[in-house]
Amino acid sequence: FQISCQGTTSVPTFATFLCQKIALSVFHPACQRTAKAIARDMQEKIPDFQGNRANLEVCILRFLAQEEKFKYFKEYLKHPKKSFQMYIALHFLRCCLDENRRLEKFLASSLDLLCGNILSAVSSSTEKVKDRNDREDKTSLWLDEFCRELTEVINLPRSELRCIEHQEITDLQLFNKTMEVALTAMRDWLKGKFVSADLSWFERLPLTIPAELFSGCWEQCPFCGAVCTYTMWGHDGDHQLVFHRPEFLAGRKWRGTDHLVIEICRNFASAVKFSSWKILPDPSMQAYWKWFVCRFRRDLETLYNGKFLGKGEIPEAWKRITKQEALAELDK
Repeated sequence: FQISCQGTTSVPTFATFLCQKIALSVFHPACQRTAKAIARDMQEKIPDFQGNRANLEVCILRFLAQEEKFKYFKEYLKHPKKSFQMYIALHFLRCCLDENRRLEKFLASSLDLLCGNILSAVSSSTEKVKDRNDREDKTSLWLDEFCRELTEVINLPRSELRCIEHQEITDLQLFNKTMEVALTAMRDWLKGKFVSADLSWFERLPLTIPAELFSGCWEQCPFCGAVCTYTMWGHDGDHQLVFHRPEFLAGRKWRGTDHLVIEICRNFASAVKFSSWKILPDPSMQAYWKWFVCRFRRDLETLYNGKFLGKGEIPEAWKRITKQEALAELDK
């Protein structure tokens, strides 16, 4: 209202008002660009995210063994999708919220790109308007062009700028320079706010992007509970696994007992209810799961309400497998 009532042209006031509106509009796209940039950086620089779902699962299993905390294994076994997401989130936190404050740097870089686009829009709009002698309302025309130029950059409603469209800007070169100064001041002010940046700033968290990339089928093997490794939900063909595991991890016990089934999946007789699964003999990962069973025996008996007795008794050979041997198997 104050600007509308001014009787004289005020280029600095015009530029300041416009940059205040831009500042409100630039925050959201800066966060969006940052989310994509972080996701791209994670995929390029972190080996865990450079392969497929099967490769990521190996990385998660390695992490679980290295941490050696049953609560992490429990989450992986009971809620595999959530466990995958938590693993990605852990890498994001290490990547962006460490002492180097990389999140702040990512945001600043995104803002620099946006401000560059906005400054280009200022110059482009001026070039299109400066020789338009058929229109007296050049300021209004300039605002039309400016908002049109920024359509794919930020959401700057033209209707919110009506209070300054009556201003007469006669020196467009001076206006360009004034806008450059005002945009620089706006950018520096926003960068000062980035010091306190955290995940609450993001409508769509950066970590959801790689999480979506590795999403897909989350159906679990009916015998051992391992997750299908297809990266497409509703995929053609049978569900397939890379790594099977002891069947008690899917709650299986020997009939009439509380003895846990420690066998790893084999090619059982095809039942109609399991006809969509391709279950083949799997010699891989046996050292890993055998070490796991021995290391967390008591925790597993409590979790699955059973005992490693009878047919489910743990062989002595399993107890001699070391953590190093289990980890070495993951590297094959």
